[in-house]
Amino acid sequence: MSTTVIVVVDGLGIGAMPDAGRLRPGDRQADTLGHILDHCPGLRLPAFTALGLGLVHPHPRLADDAPLPVAAGRAALGYPGADTFAGHQTMMGADFSRVTVARLGEHLDEVTAVLRAAGHTVEPLGGGPLLVDGVALVHDNLEADPGINWNVSARLDDLPFEDITAIARTVRTPAPVARVIAVGGHADGPLPGFVRPGDGGTVGLDTPACGFYRNGGLEVVHLGAPLDHTRQLPQLAARAGLPVTLVGKAADILRCETAVRRPAVPTADVLRHTLRAATGDGLVVANVQESDLAGHQQETDRYGDVLRQVDEGLAELIALLDSPGDRLILTADHGNDPTIGHAYHTREYVPVLIHRPEFRVPQLLPDADSLADVGATAALALDLDPSRLGNGTALYPAPGTTQESTAR
Repeated sequence: MSTTVIVVVDGLGIGAMPDAGRLRPGDRQADTLGHILDHCPGLRLPAFTALGLGLVHPHPRLADDAPLPVAAGRAALGYPGADTFAGHQTMMGADFSRVTVARLGEHLDEVTAVLRAAGHTVEPLGGGPLLVDGVALVHDNLEADPGINWNVSARLDDLPFEDITAIARTVRTPAPVARVIAVGGHADGPLPGFVRPGDGGTVGLDTPACGFYRNGGLEVVHLGAPLDHTRQLPQLAARAGLPVTLVGKAADILRCETAVRRPAVPTADVLRHTLRAATGDGLVVANVQESDLAGHQQETDRYGDVLRQVDEGLAELIALLDSPGDRLILTADHGNDPTIGHAYHTREYVPVLIHRPEFRVPQLLPDADSLADVGATAALALDLDPSRLGNGTALYPAPGTTQESTAR
């Protein structure tokens, strides 16, 4: 058996997609990686470079070292907008191309009715949000493209997280959007004081301003739209008898009943769990979340520090995954350019860097149409049949490569 580790650096875009400016014209200039490197002149990323990042991004600092015999390319997102949940579901093989976009304000009657039927009190706030039981807010997510997601947010001092999640599950029933996110944390004051209008007629909680991200103790659960999880990579691997480990945010948003779950937010913890899981066989999917948080807070130096930590972890993974058939796949789920002038995700291409110990020379891959191609490529490396996924085509075998092992 071999080991395939997928490391998703949340929000690490490498340049705007052609349609990036459709919602916000300024996003045509988005380049998360390039702008971080420009802003952090002392930042060196030798492990990223060894994995071929300089082959897919033109920044001169990435050309210092020759890459390992990797396969390197970039992927379009393959889903509308720029969203972590949709990105991961797509990457694991779901067809997420038909995400419904809707403001909460367009569905107040349905949401209010199901909450009251469940025994909650509901008070409409001006412009759209609902105040549930006097403490929890149901609102548009202001950190994603307008209408992609709704949040249910409350202070943990006011409501246990399991109760916040229960409210979110009730809201999920009529919600037509990609995901409903339960969020609990420690805020600087009552949450209604941090409600503000967003883009596209949305109204919601200004989560960064309220203090949830900086005060510690943040708890999050993502409740996604109905999907056929049996046709996604984790469950395909599990059915074949392979061990599956989900680390970081991947443990929160991916479905696999038999998986070992290691939820974590601090990058050091994510890397520690990933390295430990990589000593065994099977599939490991890990998400580094602090890069995305730094992007939302427009903290370029902090983003650079996260990339430095990830680079150190990647160097250890490269040394560990040294057997023929092992794979280390480095990618992302969208962009989150901290220099772009807003706190939203940015619609960018993402890197697809694949460490393949038994190969001898680097290979530049063609652009992938969708993140689903990453999951299909990982399936092939695990000797699984990519056609059993809901979406995606393996990026190789391709001209100049050796045939992967026969898929089962």
